[in-house]
Amino acid sequence: MEKLILDLWKEREKRNILSLAAMYDWEITKVMTELDKINHIKMEDHTSLQQALADIYEAPWEDPLSLRCTPTGIKKLDEVTGGFRGGEVTIIAARPSMGKTDVMLHFAKIAGWAGFLPLVFSLEMPEKLITSRLMASTGNFNRVKMRDPKRMLNENQKNVWSDVIGSLGETHMQIFDGAGQTIAEMRAKTRKMMNQFPKRKPILFIDYLTLIQSSQSFGGNSHSQVTEISKSLKTMAKEFDCPVICLAQLNRSVESRACKRPMMSDIRESGSVEQDADVILFLYRDKYYNKQTDDNSLEIIVSKNRNGPVGTVIVNYTTKTGRIEDL
Repeated sequence: MEKLILDLWKEREKRNILSLAAMYDWEITKVMTELDKINHIKMEDHTSLQQALADIYEAPWEDPLSLRCTPTGIKKLDEVTGGFRGGEVTIIAARPSMGKTDVMLHFAKIAGWAGFLPLVFSLEMPEKLITSRLMASTGNFNRVKMRDPKRMLNENQKNVWSDVIGSLGETHMQIFDGAGQTIAEMRAKTRKMMNQFPKRKPILFIDYLTLIQSSQSFGGNSHSQVTEISKSLKTMAKEFDCPVICLAQLNRSVESRACKRPMMSDIRESGSVEQDADVILFLYRDKYYNKQTDDNSLEIIVSKNRNGPVGTVIVNYTTKTGRIEDL
């Protein structure tokens, strides 16, 4: 009976929204967002404490991976964060050319090989470039050679080419490279992929935060737009019970300091992002500022971790291939 009443209410609300959309000439994205809100008003969002306790009854004897946290592929980072958890938003922030996209693609590959479904929403980089970067980092090919593989790859590299393709194919990674995608569009695409791959739990990667199209204009107020998007990311993570990893740019204030390691306040429009994110990772490479050094390390600074400690994890980063490895 409860479900019948809810269904009737939903139908009535949908008709009201479509009437308003026709009357005020709404954009299609706004119509989709409003309809989506109705479809996801749940009556089943209630759990008794007894049920919640029963769900964790076996936890002391279970292997952590069986709790379905997505591994990062970096041992120390897994120890600090416990991997990516369903319902949590992770922000990876850095200055341009610091390695954000390579770190994201590393996490996406590892998630795919662990049996999850990586969905990459690349709002900046086209699919061909993403694929080229994945091939270079996985096969350990110099990125420059990827521009003309026939002429520039040596025989050994050509011999492993098909193996690298086979290995990447096993990740079942899905790439969406449309510019100006909205949260509503991402939600719809995620739902479609979940239906196509029912046995794989999704994990979302978004490159990057301020390129996400807001469903409202807010009169050009970028702070309000980022606030809305930030809250929507958290809602989407909870709705699908999946991890959402979103890249973010840092403002230029970091360049004017003697110590160039990023801080929370360096994130563009940082207030809402700081508040809504469960984990914030900053990336820092000394070699970016000091060209003379031979240090190829990349610092992953865990600046915020809602369910664990903070700290710095150092990995080896080869900029020529985009490969990331434990030290």
